[in-house]
Amino acid sequence: MNKTCLITGVIFGVIAIMLGAFAAHGLENLITKDAQDTFETGVRYQMYHGLFLLLLGNLTMVSQKTKKRVCRLVIFGVLFFSVSIYALATNSLWSFDFKVIGFVTPIGGLLLISAWLLLGFNLYKVKFNNS
Repeated sequence: MNKTCLITGVIFGVIAIMLGAFAAHGLENLITKDAQDTFETGVRYQMYHGLFLLLLGNLTMVSQKTKKRVCRLVIFGVLFFSVSIYALATNSLWSFDFKVIGFVTPIGGLLLISAWLLLGFNLYKVKFNNS
């Protein structure tokens, strides 16, 4: 599971950099400034959670079972949250109206929040040696 988290974190980071560059240089004349800002929010959250997965893959104080759950929450959270934001921000460029899938964005956000809370709860339960 550590390797999956680490590789997924790297992939999320690479894609976030590529999409950020695309938004800055390829979309600037195609979508509104507000839509660009929205797109960048998706990129930012994807990058944060790519880094989060890199951290998670290197944590030794939580169980593999917890890591697996957190990793899955983050993966699905990013897919629901960031990818739906990319689609909604570029909605004017497509013949399909992505507003019909807009309900998945908050679901993705809840999955990301759940991942952080699950990790935090499990870190809280860890007994630290105070010596």
